[in-house]
Amino acid sequence: MAAPCDVTSPAEVERLRAALSGEDIGILVNNAGVGGPGFGPVHEKSEDDWQRVLDTNLKSVFLVSKAVAPSMIARGRGDIVNISSLAGKNTFAGGGIYCASKWGLQGLAGCMAEDLRAFGIRVSLVCPGSVATEFSGRGLKDPTKVLKPEDVAHAVSMIVLQGRQSFLSEVHLRPVAKP
Repeated sequence: MAAPCDVTSPAEVERLRAALSGEDIGILVNNAGVGGPGFGPVHEKSEDDWQRVLDTNLKSVFLVSKAVAPSMIARGRGDIVNISSLAGKNTFAGGGIYCASKWGLQGLAGCMAEDLRAFGIRVSLVCPGSVATEFSGRGLKDPTKVLKPEDVAHAVSMIVLQGRQSFLSEVHLRPVAKP
C-alpha cells in the first residue's frame, strides 16, 4: 500500500496513521530523502537548507516509525527498512548537511533496532552509493558506473524475505565500477 503524506509534518503523519489503523502493516520502508539543499560548503548554506534536509532525511523516519511501531509491537513482528546512504559512513567536501542527516539516521536506526527487536521487529539500513536518479540535482552520473533503483529495491526485498530468526542490520550497496 502507498499513500501520499508529507512525512515531515507530524499532523499529516498522524492522519496517515489514523487512516491505516485497521491495516496490518508488516513492512515500513522509510525512503523519503532530499539531497540538493544539503550539498555545498556548510558556511554557504542557510538554516532553511539545514532544516529541510534534516526534516526530510531524519525527522520523517522518527515520525513515521513512531506511528507504525505500536501496531507492529501489538502483532509481535514487522520490518522497518531505512534507506540511508554511504554518506552516513563517509564524509566528503560539500556534503556537511547531507552527511549529518545520514549519520543521524545511522544512529537512530541502530537504537530503534535495539529498542524493537525484543518485540519481533527488525530494523535495518540500506546504505547505497550513487544511484542513477536525479536525486542530488547535480545531474546523472555515468549510468554504467552507478547503481540502479532496482538494486536498492532488491536489497530491501532481501532484508524482508530472510528468515524470521535473524535480521540484516545494515547493507552497504556499491556499484561494481567506481563512478
